Amino acid sequence: MAEADPRPRRAALPGLPLPDCVALVLQGGGALGSYQAGVIERLGEAGVEIDWVAGISIGAINAAIVAGNPPAARVERLRQFWNQAGGVLPWFPILPDDQVREWVHEWSAGVVLATGVPGFFRPRMLAPQFASPGTPAALSYYDTTPLRETLDTLVDWDLVNGGPVRLSVGAVDIESGNFVYFDSARERLDARHVMASGALPPGLPPVEIDGRWYWDGGLVSNTPLTHILDHQRDPMLVFQVDLFAAEATMPRTIGDVVAREKEIRFSSRTRQVSAERLHLRQERELIRRLVARLPADLRDDADVRALEALADEHPLSLVHLIYRANAWEGGARDYEFSARAMEEHWAAGRAAIAETMANAQVVAANIVDGRTAAFDLTPNPHKRQG
Repeated sequence: MAEADPRPRRAALPGLPLPDCVALVLQGGGALGSYQAGVIERLGEAGVEIDWVAGISIGAINAAIVAGNPPAARVERLRQFWNQAGGVLPWFPILPDDQVREWVHEWSAGVVLATGVPGFFRPRMLAPQFASPGTPAALSYYDTTPLRETLDTLVDWDLVNGGPVRLSVGAVDIESGNFVYFDSARERLDARHVMASGALPPGLPPVEIDGRWYWDGGLVSNTPLTHILDHQRDPMLVFQVDLFAAEATMPRTIGDVVAREKEIRFSSRTRQVSAERLHLRQERELIRRLVARLPADLRDDADVRALEALADEHPLSLVHLIYRANAWEGGARDYEFSARAMEEHWAAGRAAIAETMANAQVVAANIVDGRTAAFDLTPNPHKRQG
């Protein structure tokens, strides 16, 4: 199947002209994914149309719900998923004390480990050590059958594969170790592709697709930005929603150590991809400027034409939206699916977009000028000054 044709240029929003393609890039991060839902809700309220959504792990689930529903139904469907996921724990009052909050946070995560997440995964009755080798039951501690049922309920797969929003999800081929993207512009997607993207071992079982077995794409890279940029065909505005921050305060407890290690492990891959791609674009821009200054006879040289073609690309405005954890959130934050944590993450995602739109003139100037640049317009309380 050929790649989808780009949309015609759309009208600009007040304060933010939109290029031909607006993409949403959703990182993995388990329970933190409700932050992405808040971002999606606030973008819709701002009138930002999404042309392409790419996700990994929990980001793949949110992405499928976006692509598989009309704009008016997306938030309702996201609410259904996240309210169901948070339904394992009651809403209880929390004293305004970080130590108490952290204790409740860890206790909530322990309940999830013991009972699973409604509509997502459930514990197996038999430990994998006692299951028949080679079966899904022998390869994971939890059963994800509920997730397939949830996805088929919340996602219109005909709309995913024939609608206006392109969907891409990343997974890892277990036997080859290669990263693979499943893309609605090239193949028909269903619940298996999204589940493969979120099949994090050893908790969740591998997913079979056409005779190959897949695990969570976050094992290789926690951001699908590379796939987006490799297939960019138009000037593009990308909202990259990261669930692990690169900068944070020095750990004080062993719980802080677990949390910080996870942040560094996942955010470093994202930073590496973003930094490398932006550096490469800067080099290509230098090549284009140099070629433009060459006399006509040199520009006709075959090697120069080849170099010019290699450096040809469309401008990119990359807006980073980064979840910054609360002081009480430890190393279990990505599997603490309580209703209270979900609502707080959701509200943080909404706030991030509100802050970004308030500073939209910075991005707008870049889009109008046709430049490539990256922006992080949300406050960072951990950033060193000077």
